[in-house]
This record gives sequence, structure tokens and C-alpha cells, in this order.
Amino acid sequence: MTDQANLDRIQKDFDSLKKDVSNLTRQLSESLNSLADDAQSRARRGYRQARAQVDAAVSDAADRGSAALDMAQDAANSLEETLEEAISERPLAAVGLAIGLGFLIGVTWRR
Repeated sequence: MTDQANLDRIQKDFDSLKKDVSNLTRQLSESLNSLADDAQSRARRGYRQARAQVDAAVSDAADRGSAALDMAQDAANSLEETLEEAISERPLAAVGLAIGLGFLIGVTWRR
């Protein structure tokens, strides 16, 4: 073989190697892009799930708070009605009770 033939063969091998490296680089880039897209979609899915869980927890807490407030209002209304009935049925006893409570609070406050 001549030197020119060897150079041509080396040039051909080098061109083939460049083409293989280029293809490998393209495949690697596609794989990395695919992995990045997959990771991004998983992150979005995780964010949506976490957001839904937080929204559900906040909604549940709001419902519980509303129910507790309703119960407290019902209890206050019931107490008010009971006191009104007791005062209207026994006005003198109610006044005596109020005076007695006032006296006890005053005595306790002085100490």
C-alpha cells in the first residue's frame, strides 16, 4: 500500500469516527432531554398532588372551624334563652343571685 492509500484510509476512518461521535452525541442529547422532560413532568405531578393535599387540609380545617363556631353560637343562644326564662320566671331570685355573685367577685378581687 502506498502512503496516499494509507492516508485515504485514515481519513475515511476519521470521518467515520466523527460521524459516530456525532450520532452518539445526538443520542445522548435526546436521552438527556427525555430524562429532563420526565423529571419535569414528575415534579409538576408531585406539586399538583401536594397542592391538592394542602387545599384539602385547609378546606377540612375551615369546615371544622365553621362547625365549632356554629356549635358555640348554638350553645350561647341556648344559654341566653335559659337565662331569659329563669329571670322571667323568678325575677327576685335572679336579682339576689346577681347581687351575691357581685359580692363574691368583689371580695375575691380585694385579696
